[in-house]
Amino acid sequence: MSATLNVVCSSCDAVNRLPAARLAETGRAVCGKCKSKLFAATPIPLENVERFRRHIDKSDLPVLVDFWAPWCGPCRAMAPAFEAAARQLEPRARLAKVNTEAAPELGGRFGIQAIPTMILFHGGRELARQSGALQTPGIVRFVESHLGKTSA
Repeated sequence: MSATLNVVCSSCDAVNRLPAARLAETGRAVCGKCKSKLFAATPIPLENVERFRRHIDKSDLPVLVDFWAPWCGPCRAMAPAFEAAARQLEPRARLAKVNTEAAPELGGRFGIQAIPTMILFHGGRELARQSGALQTPGIVRFVESHLGKTSA
């Protein structure tokens, strides 16, 4: 891990440089542009391609994206577990959600054929994917099993 990390603000999408040693101080890290907390321990909605690209390509943190749809029962059932996983995994990983109804181009780009599907990204590339609803322990295990693979 480098001495500083790029962390994208979940509020304004500004890229912030954060000393790696300060990751443990998640409650005190704020965005240099909008002054929002950098770590809210809740999934970030990525509503469009531009915002998605910024968070996936510019962040030094691994990003787990839940591709879902409002009409999907398993997606709605998994939502509280995904929220709880965000509280457990930040700041080691950031969690985000893509509504495939609102952003169908993202679902198509990643070949999403079943929802919910979670994809773990790091450094702009896909590390792993998991289709089907999981509970919080399964989501956390899925991410943690791939965290060691994020080192360049």
